[in-house]
Amino acid sequence: VCVLVAVGMNAFAAEETVRLWDGDAPYAQGKEDKDIPTLTIFLPAKEKANGSAVIVCPGGGYWMLADKLEGSEYAQFLANHGVTTFLLKYRLASSGYRHPAMWMDAARAIRYVRFNSQKWGVDVNKVGIIGSSAGGHLVSSVLTHYELENPKVTDPIDRLSFRPDFGILCYPVITSGEFANKGTIEHLLGKEPSEGMLEYVSSEKQVDKNTPPCFIWHTFEDEIVPVENSLFFAAALRKAGVPFDLHIYEKGIHGLALAGERYKSVEGMTEAEYHPWTHDLLYWLKAREIIKE
Repeated sequence: VCVLVAVGMNAFAAEETVRLWDGDAPYAQGKEDKDIPTLTIFLPAKEKANGSAVIVCPGGGYWMLADKLEGSEYAQFLANHGVTTFLLKYRLASSGYRHPAMWMDAARAIRYVRFNSQKWGVDVNKVGIIGSSAGGHLVSSVLTHYELENPKVTDPIDRLSFRPDFGILCYPVITSGEFANKGTIEHLLGKEPSEGMLEYVSSEKQVDKNTPPCFIWHTFEDEIVPVENSLFFAAALRKAGVPFDLHIYEKGIHGLALAGERYKSVEGMTEAEYHPWTHDLLYWLKAREIIKE
């Protein structure tokens, strides 16, 4: 079943939502909606489709999902530029989940897209992932803790690599140290995590030369997730020799999404009115030959 959705002068097809696992997800605590990670697929118009794909991880502190402003609106924006886009509903601390459930959901999403690449016309070497705030932390976790192809695994989907080809991090939570967003880390790990786990989820400490290239943006004025989170991650990428684009905008509080104003939808706006990060992102995606227009 496909639903055609119009956004401005553009149209894309939003397919029905699919489950990432036919049965229970790993560590599932029940069979309710909150226990079932899913993808909703946003197909670009056929004449615009360029073979690239992006999984969208909304923010929300690992407690809720900002699945409109940092979810479906991101998906619509990218689909309008020829990207086949997948909105991920991952499991949350508010439903009783902790790491690694969220990470496993994101990993499975990448593998699921690659497994079904022919169905959606996706190039398996152009599969990226975008996330904001806590969703950005989830992205950084997949960028730094991925598994490559393993033909010995029984599940044919899980045989595939879930290393993203690129990452897009929007005002991300990165560190578990001095400049951490403490609530996000507590939701992820619980109230008394070990020092080893705190180190493991502090993504700036997990970067190596094989980390995928990244686009990162943040604002100087962000008081909820300090800009040091992005600066630390970019510095780690630089030290490892990993290409990145880093944009620090002076103005703007946390949670700007596309509109550049917190909690504001882009409904009724043209793309020319979107926050400049969107234009900088398109420039980067073109430069890396991920999109064509």
